[in-house]
Amino acid sequence: MRKPGVLAAGAAAVTVLLWASAFVAIRHVGTEFSAGALSLGRLLVGSVLLGVFVFTRPRRWPTRADWKLLLVCGLLWFGVYNLALNAAERHLDAGTTAMLVNIGPLVIALLAGILLQEGFPRQLVIGSIVAFAGVVVIGLSSSHGGAETWGVVLCLVAAVAYACGVVAQKPLLARLPALEVTWLSCVIGTVACLPFGPALVREVGDARVSTVWWVVFLGAFPTAIAFTTWAYALARTTAGRMGATTYLVPPIAILLGWLLLGESPAPLAYAGGALCLVGVAISRYRTAAAKPAVNVASPDSNPLSKS
Repeated sequence: MRKPGVLAAGAAAVTVLLWASAFVAIRHVGTEFSAGALSLGRLLVGSVLLGVFVFTRPRRWPTRADWKLLLVCGLLWFGVYNLALNAAERHLDAGTTAMLVNIGPLVIALLAGILLQEGFPRQLVIGSIVAFAGVVVIGLSSSHGGAETWGVVLCLVAAVAYACGVVAQKPLLARLPALEVTWLSCVIGTVACLPFGPALVREVGDARVSTVWWVVFLGAFPTAIAFTTWAYALARTTAGRMGATTYLVPPIAILLGWLLLGESPAPLAYAGGALCLVGVAISRYRTAAAKPAVNVASPDSNPLSKS
């Protein structure tokens, strides 16, 4: 009886590790690929591999009404999120980026209070203030070896785009399998990034073979495989418990960034990141105690997201 629980925990661990590694891989690949070309390359690989999974099982195609939400999910979550994240990591180290993007669950709670009429409990307000203070602290950290203001802004754009995608996908998951929603959203994001096709072709020709393989890694592992392991684990536990695992992403990203890239956030950015995560934890307290209304996992720890 314990085997399914062990397998689910293992799948969740794989997902967290792969999404944390994505922050480091994007930082590395960003030296040879522009933000748009990297987004298109990753999404192309992810779309193909996810499509293989989708077409090997029975499918339930979306209705006409579903496509509106799918467009929001695909354009914002896979399109804008990836572009903003890739651009942000040209200014910020992987660890700082991971800490900033992980305010996404808090943004989801705020949007749910407005769009889904869930209200604004005291914990949400307090958590928002604490997390915003963390963003300010990171923004004030030194630009040399630390955070640049433009990078912070791009991370916030990525977090908001991800949050909008989560709110849009919530009703979709009640009618469609998570894998199909993920694949269709990924395809929509790929189509939106097609204008970067010429840049991708040019940069693939100029890049080192090892860097091109890192792009393939981003599409195959943090996108296709991690989405699958997340969906497997989510089907066997609660969304709140799975969402809590996303707090492991920033420290793992910081560790991998230090080991593989020899970089780490500025000391002041650590304090700001801690405030951001504490703010998210405070805002989630009531959600965990009361009825969960939305999946508040982070962008790199959700079956429909990408890093």
